[in-house]
Amino acid sequence: MLQIRPNCECCNADLAPDAAAYICSFECTFCPACAHDKLNFVCPNCGGGLVRRPVRPAAKLATYPASTERVYKPEGCAAKAS
Repeated sequence: MLQIRPNCECCNADLAPDAAAYICSFECTFCPACAHDKLNFVCPNCGGGLVRRPVRPAAKLATYPASTERVYKPEGCAAKAS
């Protein structure tokens, strides 16, 4: 099951469970602006492609809540941006 992480790894922006976000196959998570503008839809951690994160239906969030684990790795994004 997807973790549905609560923030962008590049800019640390909060991402609600139903917010648009992009993930790789390891669930690295990025906001749309960072995925597009900084990363060109390539994960700076694994080199895999970034795809739109699915939205968990609100009715399922009560039973299967989104993760509260924040992952913030701006150094990888800065290197990719240059």
